[in-house]
Amino acid sequence: MSGAPQRTLLLWCPDWPVLAAEIVDGVPATDPVVVLHANRVVACSERARAEGIRRGLRRREAQGRCPHLTVVDHDPGRDARAFEPVVAAVEEVVAGVEVIRPGACATAARGPSRYLGGEEAAAERIVEHVAQSCAVESQAGIADGVFAAGLAAREGRIVVPGGTREFLAGRPVEALGRPALADLLRRLGVRTLGDFAALPAGDVLARFGFDGALAHRLAGGRDDRPLAVRQPPADLVVTADYDEPVDRVDAAAFAARTLAELLHERLAAYGLACTRLGIEAVTAHGQELHRVWRHDGLLTAAAIADRVRWQLDGWLSGSNGRGGARPARPTAGIVRLRLVPDGVLAQAGLQPGLWGETGAERERAHRALSRVQGILGPEAVVTAVLGGGRSPADQVRLVPWGDERAPARPGPPPAPAPVSGHRSEDVPAGSAAAGTSVVVPPGGRAVRRGGRGRAVAEPPWPGRIPPPSPAVVLPTPLSADVRDAAGEPVVVSARLAVSAAPAWLTVGDGRPAEITGWAGPWPVDERWWAPAEARRRARFQVCLADGAALLLAVEGGQWLVEAIYD
Repeated sequence: MSGAPQRTLLLWCPDWPVLAAEIVDGVPATDPVVVLHANRVVACSERARAEGIRRGLRRREAQGRCPHLTVVDHDPGRDARAFEPVVAAVEEVVAGVEVIRPGACATAARGPSRYLGGEEAAAERIVEHVAQSCAVESQAGIADGVFAAGLAAREGRIVVPGGTREFLAGRPVEALGRPALADLLRRLGVRTLGDFAALPAGDVLARFGFDGALAHRLAGGRDDRPLAVRQPPADLVVTADYDEPVDRVDAAAFAARTLAELLHERLAAYGLACTRLGIEAVTAHGQELHRVWRHDGLLTAAAIADRVRWQLDGWLSGSNGRGGARPARPTAGIVRLRLVPDGVLAQAGLQPGLWGETGAERERAHRALSRVQGILGPEAVVTAVLGGGRSPADQVRLVPWGDERAPARPGPPPAPAPVSGHRSEDVPAGSAAAGTSVVVPPGGRAVRRGGRGRAVAEPPWPGRIPPPSPAVVLPTPLSADVRDAAGEPVVVSARLAVSAAPAWLTVGDGRPAEITGWAGPWPVDERWWAPAEARRRARFQVCLADGAALLLAVEGGQWLVEAIYD
């Protein structure tokens, strides 16, 4: 690294872990308070220091010096949450703030000093604004580099440009914040940062390693890393307050349209688009309602308005639109509506695909389906999402158009396979050896065909029915009766032994049909660890004399028709 260190202004809040405990948990910071981590003091209040307590003391020793001591556990998350308003207050005065740690933040001093009338005026302005906005006492320091500015802030000092090296020279080596290194340097006779900076850099690297080399640069005032400033998040939330409570669906639809257009315009101003929308409402009686809508693409103004209208309709009419129980209607009308873009991404132009996967046709279809949803509701248009599972019913999930197309169960969907007179399928684990396939000829039982020389991937769901998938999955399985050639019922034992080859199938009250080919069984033993939810069954594929192919299942001695093949 080369170049002069950047002139840096650092704001430091003394005893911040103690102040954070007061802000978040209400612990009085004016009392003797210590913050402990690993049974040692990491921060203490001014009253505690007056009692002789210092950082690094063990808990028992600290309580021995001050019996009425208040002990607080160290919580970095609490410190960070409490410090966020302070950083926001600094960003109201200057731009480009880097959070060093909870309780300290830094910014480049050049800009604030130019438009606030000098470095001293800038430091005073920031300290005063933090005190007025957050009721937090702080100190500011300015020097060349973040490290030197941090030491200057502890004294409320402004180091003249070019004087940072002299400012650091007289500081003890403990100022580096590396206790092990400081102890070793003192035993070697190096007691100040100036003595440490005078050592050859190569010898320091060879003796103390990379961390020691970095500390050597800091001791010499060569902290010239650029500030890693954060970008303040844009306020994208839109809110509308209503003097008269909204308790009618038509009035809610009008409110939804206006607020959705405002949100879309605000997102467009930042070049963003919404993919996940949070809808929040507050009633006149103080009841808070919240729901998040996900979208598989980019939400337009009309799409946002439709989802807000659907949600308000569900709240005001007491219907969730999903076919479940109707939730209780709010006891009063809505007085505040808030839209939160919970998921956003950069809005980019749509590039037409080379083979037609995107383009004008897809956009027209999207608008048409969205229009149908706007008229009939979100559940009027659904699409199938393939996923994992052991049965065809588990592998398909119907989701409303535009919702996130996530499978209900993890795992890749079953791969399609051609059917031409017979079916050749990969055998799932538990029914045949890996590397083989099953052939179901029109007039006989399934036989195995060797797969030597080619690898067959293990399916993600043991016991899964092999492809192809059935054309029709019955919402309610039909009862059936399967018998052998002698007219006796076919029984499957607990060890999956079939009593005889299936020969005849009767579905419900229909006439018996001859079975010309069959394959199976494929066993499934699900949720055996939960007796109330356990389910054990075996499934078969059968071909009938009339050319039909069915998926059968036997559970508890009862045969069922689950699906029909095309």
